[in-house]
Amino acid sequence: MSVTRLCKALLASIVVAGLVSCAATSSQSNPEPPATAKGGDNVDLSSIYSSLGNAGGKVISLEPQSSVIRIYAFRGGRAAKLAHNHILTAPKFTGFFYLPPGGASAARFDLEFRLDQLEMDDPVLRSTLGSAFVTKLSAEDIEGSRKHMLGEDNLQADRFPFVRIHSLEISGDGTKFATKVQIEMHGQKREMWIPLSVEGLPDKISVTGAFVLRQTDFGAQPYTVLNGLIAVQDEVVVDFKLIGG
Repeated sequence: MSVTRLCKALLASIVVAGLVSCAATSSQSNPEPPATAKGGDNVDLSSIYSSLGNAGGKVISLEPQSSVIRIYAFRGGRAAKLAHNHILTAPKFTGFFYLPPGGASAARFDLEFRLDQLEMDDPVLRSTLGSAFVTKLSAEDIEGSRKHMLGEDNLQADRFPFVRIHSLEISGDGTKFATKVQIEMHGQKREMWIPLSVEGLPDKISVTGAFVLRQTDFGAQPYTVLNGLIAVQDEVVVDFKLIGG
């Protein structure tokens, strides 16, 4: 969202100055993450899956150029109608799927991408998403949104650059599966079940799914100014279509 633009719509010039001053930092500060959080640790997925493949079964590399990962963040607060919804995409990621000889129920997958490599509010993409994303944003708007959402007062992408999704358990059959995953974000890990639709096995894979993340579940405070007058909602929607072969 562009706080400067919203200020002009909301308040007279003397109050605008105060709002701009407030917008420089979030009105809520992040709690200090646990000392054990290591959001920047490197994980060598290539080596892990190479070892799995050597033990038998099939390893499929997921292809960023053919895949789509989208993250939707929604406007909130008492003046939400004056703010903007946002969409972020992950054009770069690393991901693997392992299909062991025992079949899909014993399979596993991993996916990781960096917050600081996300692309935000591509105008062509926004134009396909209907009235909720109809607002045309300037380069200044987009850069301001990136700073607020990924900066020190929110997701702290410099300190915790990685989002990682690791499968723990898979159930289902055919093309429909339920997967228990461990999600790492903001240096913390949480578990949840998500539904997946899978096609193409065993030679290749096309998997689609979606889930909801609450930023506060990972110790991150959604961006807000003036005690919630303008805010980003806690819940973000992640949907994806991952292709590999």
